[in-house]
Amino acid sequence: MLIKSLVLGIDLGTTGLRIAIINTKKQILYTSAMPYSTGLEICEDWIYCLKKLIQEVPKDLKEKLVSCSVAGTSGTLLACRNNGIPMGKALPYFLSCSEYKNEIHNLFLKECAGSSLSGSVGRALRLLALYGDEIILRHQADWLSGWLLNNWEYGEEGNNIRMGWEVVNNSWPKKFKNLSWLKCLPKIISSGQLMGTICNKKADELNLPKNLKVIAGTTDSNAGVLATCPNKNDGITILGSTIVIKKFVKKPLAGKGISNHKILGTWLSGGASNAGGAILLDFFNMEYIKELSKQINPYKSSGIDLLPLSKKGERFPIDDPNLQPKLEPRPVSDSLYLHALLEGLAKIEARGWQKLHKIGADLPRQIITIGGGAKNITWKKIREKEIGIPIKICNRPPAAGVASIALQAISSSNNKPL
Repeated sequence: MLIKSLVLGIDLGTTGLRIAIINTKKQILYTSAMPYSTGLEICEDWIYCLKKLIQEVPKDLKEKLVSCSVAGTSGTLLACRNNGIPMGKALPYFLSCSEYKNEIHNLFLKECAGSSLSGSVGRALRLLALYGDEIILRHQADWLSGWLLNNWEYGEEGNNIRMGWEVVNNSWPKKFKNLSWLKCLPKIISSGQLMGTICNKKADELNLPKNLKVIAGTTDSNAGVLATCPNKNDGITILGSTIVIKKFVKKPLAGKGISNHKILGTWLSGGASNAGGAILLDFFNMEYIKELSKQINPYKSSGIDLLPLSKKGERFPIDDPNLQPKLEPRPVSDSLYLHALLEGLAKIEARGWQKLHKIGADLPRQIITIGGGAKNITWKKIREKEIGIPIKICNRPPAAGVASIALQAISSSNNKPL
């Protein structure tokens, strides 16, 4: 019976993989995470983490699983053979390929997520230059879904927006029609659509039910949004390795670095900065951050103006692959420096909300925050001061959000195999 059924969410993040199992009431019955041992670029590491985490799931939960969905970092791109075997390392979502600036510009008639130098087209062109066009190009979540199915034909629409997919028109841009490498791109399907049933080999490897349905998932940031269970007046900020902000809107927004997704029948727009929690770990470990945070007065200014990017280049709210970080001056006091870094990150988030408002989004009445950085109360208070909007913390993992897509799919009588 459906009421006793469970679903699995798989979330591929920047630094590791998390799974979550939920029931039909969206209650989390099990969740676990594991960091990548070699990094985001190595897809064998994605598989290793998945196998280890699934292996630890109690047998009685695994036996009740009926469907699963995968979320992945938006824009991490892999070149593979038609049988899914990788040609080399994946190119991460934060890699800008500015050497293809002219080619990218010529492919788009208007600004969109695909036209950005931080989009996937530049990474695709670099991979094509390395391996030729007798390959397939798949984003992270699409590749892992294909691995479960032993079929890499499909790509979920949200994961391909940064490649140029037009959700509004349900097509690739007009200028893509004459591309020799159009054949390298996936057949696009909607989030929540049934992709197929897990192949027997992978079911045996993972000790999962052989009738497990694989449902097209979404991006990791959209999974985070779904995990918060927001209403239409809420804004959502995901504070992970990077800062991602999202807002439900009446119609798609236009601009470089802006992505528009269709989630649960509603438009979800937003953008992702290259700045985020990762920069803090460049200077301090987690325990020291907790200790230093207690020494900060969040209602006062640090007096230090920083732009805390980990490296050159930004996607949103400024789309500039050559934007330089500003990490100095560094004061003697570690707590003052952490204060300045948190303040700089909060200002980036504030500019992001201002940009969305400028191009047509209503300002949120409250911001729901998810991710590792959401747990830092000092940072929350600094953000509220800089943004001027109340912030609510949500502790549900994005893996539970993508699991809810798998749940909705099995609840729909209209979901038929491709």
